[in-house]
Amino acid sequence: MYAARLLKADRRQPISMVRHAVIVAGRRTQTGGTTSSNAATNANANSAVNRNDVKRMQPPIGLGYTVFMRDASGRSIRVEPSHEFRTGDRIRLALEPSVDGFLYIFDSEDGGAPKMIYPDPRLDGGDNWIEAHVPVEVPSSEEAEERLRWFEFYGQPGGDRIFVIVTREPLPIVPTGDELVALCSSGKDKCPWQPPADVWAKIDSATKADVKVATTKNFGEAQTEREKVATTRGLGLDQSIPPPSVIRMSASSRQPMLVTILDLVHK
Repeated sequence: MYAARLLKADRRQPISMVRHAVIVAGRRTQTGGTTSSNAATNANANSAVNRNDVKRMQPPIGLGYTVFMRDASGRSIRVEPSHEFRTGDRIRLALEPSVDGFLYIFDSEDGGAPKMIYPDPRLDGGDNWIEAHVPVEVPSSEEAEERLRWFEFYGQPGGDRIFVIVTREPLPIVPTGDELVALCSSGKDKCPWQPPADVWAKIDSATKADVKVATTKNFGEAQTEREKVATTRGLGLDQSIPPPSVIRMSASSRQPMLVTILDLVHK
């Protein structure tokens, strides 16, 4: 419901243009190489340029995401972000950034204060570095316990607003890595970590930036085996793998972060 309204509010571009420019064209070819556009970029990168030139040349931040829901047989099925979930439903997010950077995810339950759910001190030592076109899943399907491999809807119906943030540089003050592990180990009341007002104000301001959005029509399809292997092994995706269900890209390459909001409705 809410996610559908969000997408309509963004400035759209044709799916073929955005998907090709941001996600699929940046993936490896099946032979392990890069596309001609990436090869040209790599060649140009060897030229002598100053720091300002590099900043002007950097690509805008893009993020592809898919919401997977666990079906009765345990398979991961693509669902629309606006899907109305029921008690007992379990979901997982699959994310594909178009640039190297840092990933943060915050959750606000029923309009409450946001809490950081990624990076996670139990996963990769709280590290949140991401690589272009290397998929990330949250929660991880590699968790030892089944209950930790999915977000599960339970309790009274309500809404969760998920903020997925991709940045070029680490967010100041936000604990990650060893600092996050130590913080969460010091007391149960320390985690999930909650950002101070000034930090959250910058994130909230970034939600108003102009963004291009495109969607694919692969809802209802199961996650492929190639997707699973790439995600669990941290491999770069190739062009044979289905594109994300939703692709968002900053309209300006000068934007230091891209904030994606998912409103998940629990009926």
